Amino acid sequence: MLTRMIKLSYFDMPVSRGEECRLALHIAGIPFEDHRVKFPDWPAMKAGTPFGALPVYEEDGKPPIAQSNAILVLVGRRHGLHPTDLFEAARHEALLAACEELRMTLSPSLAIKDAAEKERVRTELARSTIPQWGAMIDRQLTGPGPFVAGDQIHVADIKLYVVTKWFLSGVLDHIPTTVFADAPKLTRLHDAVKAHPAVVAWYAR
Repeated sequence: MLTRMIKLSYFDMPVSRGEECRLALHIAGIPFEDHRVKFPDWPAMKAGTPFGALPVYEEDGKPPIAQSNAILVLVGRRHGLHPTDLFEAARHEALLAACEELRMTLSPSLAIKDAAEKERVRTELARSTIPQWGAMIDRQLTGPGPFVAGDQIHVADIKLYVVTKWFLSGVLDHIPTTVFADAPKLTRLHDAVKAHPAVVAWYAR
């Protein structure tokens, strides 16, 4: 069997686009170089990445791939973590895209310096946008659960877990950890991924 030398580069952040790609590779049982980029080293690296951003996935004999969703789908298709049925695959990929939409909605608040303004923006997001997103995701989880496709974990589950973990961790000021209280299926998915043996093993290292 062909052994690919794989390298994944991202910052050392546990609730991130890089983390979901790391988890996907780990759950798939694929050895890889986990390159944790230090922030002072990033400016010199940036121009050499496909789109001036991380994560970046590299393997022998291939050009580098950027964008977390593309990396997740590649890993998923190769290793049984993404549906083979085209319609089901599209449904999972819509969930990947929805996660990025939520991240992009929150991202501007990360740059707000004024404390009062940050509180105002985050409070409004926590009141409406974020719980509404959770409710929409819940409506997409139509199967028996606990994962998107039932009892088998896929890359869509991994991404949903990492994104919801960010909000449930309490690290985001002015966003309560109960923000997904009205999304019981999403919460169940989060808990199921967290309890997955490979995920438990990853964080026990």
